[in-house]
Amino acid sequence: MTEAHIMTVTATNAALELVAQLKTLHGAELLFHQSGGCCDGSAPMCFAADDYIVGDNDVLVGSIGGLPFYMNADQYERWRHTDLIIDAVSGIGGMFSLENGSGMRFLTRSDVCMS
Repeated sequence: MTEAHIMTVTATNAALELVAQLKTLHGAELLFHQSGGCCDGSAPMCFAADDYIVGDNDVLVGSIGGLPFYMNADQYERWRHTDLIIDAVSGIGGMFSLENGSGMRFLTRSDVCMS
């Protein structure tokens, strides 16, 4: 019997560079939450840890750049067969995400994993 795939999250060098910049500007106590599609679409959002309340329905998927990466449990159930790759590209960041105004934004890419 094949074991079920467990989602992973990784980051590109561009994303890790942007994370390092945000840590310099905002301190090391940051976190990511994968938006579920409201307001800012399905963007990975970076917050100061004190500015975001991790709820009982949030799942810790992993970490990138030393920062925890969460998503809502319902969304996790839909995406659990994917591996997330967080990238940083030119553009406008999520309205509430810390990279907004930097000229860069985080972007989620994914690989579907069939096991």
